[in-house]
Order: sequence, then structure tokens, then C-alpha cells
Amino acid sequence: MRVHYSKGQLSKVERGIKAPSRDLARLCDAVLEAGGALVALLPDPVTDARTEEPDGFDEEVWLMQLSTDGGSWFKPVPRRQVVSAGVASLTSLGAGGSEALSAPGDAQVLEVSRSLFDHYRRLGQTVGPGFLLPGLIAQTHTLRETSTHADPRTRRQLLALGSRYAEYVGWLVQESGNEQAALWWTQRAVNLAAAGSDRHLAGYALVRRALVTLYHEDAKETIALARQAQNSTLPPRIRGLAAQREAQGHAIAGDRDACLRTLDIARELLDRHTPDSGTPVIGTMHLPDPVGMITGWCLYDLGRPREAAEALDQQLAQVPPHALRTQVRYGVRRALAHAAAGDIEHACDLTAQLLGGAAAVSSATISADLRRLAHTLGRHPRNPSVRALAPQLGTSLRLITP
Repeated sequence: MRVHYSKGQLSKVERGIKAPSRDLARLCDAVLEAGGALVALLPDPVTDARTEEPDGFDEEVWLMQLSTDGGSWFKPVPRRQVVSAGVASLTSLGAGGSEALSAPGDAQVLEVSRSLFDHYRRLGQTVGPGFLLPGLIAQTHTLRETSTHADPRTRRQLLALGSRYAEYVGWLVQESGNEQAALWWTQRAVNLAAAGSDRHLAGYALVRRALVTLYHEDAKETIALARQAQNSTLPPRIRGLAAQREAQGHAIAGDRDACLRTLDIARELLDRHTPDSGTPVIGTMHLPDPVGMITGWCLYDLGRPREAAEALDQQLAQVPPHALRTQVRYGVRRALAHAAAGDIEHACDLTAQLLGGAAAVSSATISADLRRLAHTLGRHPRNPSVRALAPQLGTSLRLITP
């Protein structure tokens, strides 16, 4: 096993001229079978990210401006502020009044909104967050308002579906690069679910918060949040997704045994999940074998890029072609694994095939791995494939980086 760094690059680290990167530390840790000891010597990541639940607003009003020049925005404000500012005098849409829909009307809103949700998620695989967010936010508001006049049973169903819309909005907002807004929306989802007597989504919100800390390389917080979401009262799917996230935390900490052990737990829990066609799937819906894919993801973070590349090669062959966002997300990680394993030409070929899709879905989380890939390839400036790819890769990074 090799780390695929040049003698000159390693010499600078040895002489203290250059600090070791986290990737180099993980590779060396794996080669020397240090069991995470080298990774533990790295300083804790410095981050300004706050993952606590943001404060909400009592009786909040949602304001949204739509613009054709890319300047659209959304902002929640207290109702008192809206009235005092005179915004309440703006054109009324006649929605949210005291009149109640008929029972058949409530049921139809629920049925159509449920169908729309699946279409939105499928569309979200091929377009950027900015294209979907206005419609999703409006639909969340519709479900929230309709629920206030529905009978108790339908009200619970409307709020439950509204919570899933809000959770999806939160994920897309994170994809756009706004982590604090993502956490705000995730908390809105929890509140809507709780209002509809669903306490389980609060557990999944911890998994979502752990994703934020994962991308900040904060292993301790990622593991802690994910463990909180494995309470035995939660459904097996949420606990399984939480175990996957915990495994990713162990991986960035360099703890191979804990990572693989937790992945086994995740597989056992996810296998116990019984799908319900009437309820939207929590978490990814485009991975035939989620644990297999996350295993490949973790192997890279464990400093085992060759094993990671093999696992990701196998898993990506099973992802449906229409799931572009999923193909690009894990495809970039696969290219990164091949590059770290020394397969530079193949990594460049894979990357070139992904750049168009990366620009289309415009993902902040994908761009994070794409920047790591650019850095890894940049260690081989004399390689013809790297030189040929560099202009296109640089342009793509400028386009998709928030």
C-alpha cells in the first residue's frame, strides 16, 4: 500500500515546511496500521458552523420574493413585524382565511400534494436547488394552512406531509450552501411533524444535523449526534440511517473497527424497514444498497482509496441513470478514490464525465469533494490528463461553488 505523494511533498511535511493535510494523515494512518492514532494528532477542525436548533418565530409569516435574475429570496418574520411595517396591506391571495375546505377538498389536497412530492424529489435529481425551492416552500405553506381547517385525522396527515416537504427544503438549502437556513428548515420540519403527532422526525433531524458536522470534518460531534438518533423508540430506518452517519464519523476519526462495526448495525436496521407506499421514504431513495455505497465512502476517509474505489465502482453501476445528483455525488467520491490510489488518468476520465452533471445539480456538498479532487490531481501537474482537465475543472468549480 502506498500514499501516492511525491518524495518532495513528503519531505516538506517531514521538515515542518508544510503541515500534513487530513487526507495525507489518513493515508499514512492506514499504511502504518496506526488505528487512528495519526489522525487523532491533527488539530480539531476550525469551523463557525452552528448545529444547534435555531430559534423559531411565534406566529411567523413567510415572505418570498421571486426574481428572474437569480435574486429570489425567502425570509420568515414575526407577524407583529409584518403588520408594523405595513406589509399586511400587500395584495392578498385569499388563502388561509377562516373558511374550511370540504372534507373531499382536504383529501384531494393531500393526495395531489403527496404525488407532487415524489415528482419534486425526482426532479431534484436533475436540477439545482434554486429551481425547486420556490415551489417547495409554497407547497409547504399550502399544507400548513390547509391543516388548520381540516378534520383531526386529515390534519395530522397534512402536517406529516408538510414536515416532509420542509425537511426536503432543508436538504436542498444545504445543497445551495446555506447551512444555517438548512438547520432552520429542518427544525420547521420537526415542529410540523410534532404538531401532527409524529415525534420520529426529530430523530432524523439529528441525522441531518450530523451531515453538517460531517462536512466540517468534526468526527466527535458527528458521532454524538448520530448516536442520539439511534434511540430504540425510533423506527428501524431512521436508526439505520443514523448508524450510517455514525460510521462516517468514525471513518473521519480513523477508527476502522468502529466504522465497519457500525455499518453492520446499519445494514441490519435498514433490512428491518418495511416500506409504506403511502409515506415518503426518509433519506435517500436512489441507492439500491445504501450501506454498500456508504462503505465505499468510508473506506476513502479511512485512508484506503483502492478498496474505496472498488466498492464505489460496484455500487455506482447499480444507481439508476435518471438519478443524476446521486450519480455525481458518489461519482466524484469515486474519482477522488481513484486519484488517491494513483489511478490519475482514470480519475481524470471519470471526472470529465461528471462535470456537466455537477454544473446542472449545483450542489455545495458535491463541490466540497470536487475541490478535494482538484487538490489531489494538482499534485500531478506534469500528467497530461491532469493538464487537459484543469481548465474545465476550474471552470466547473467556479460555476457550482456557492
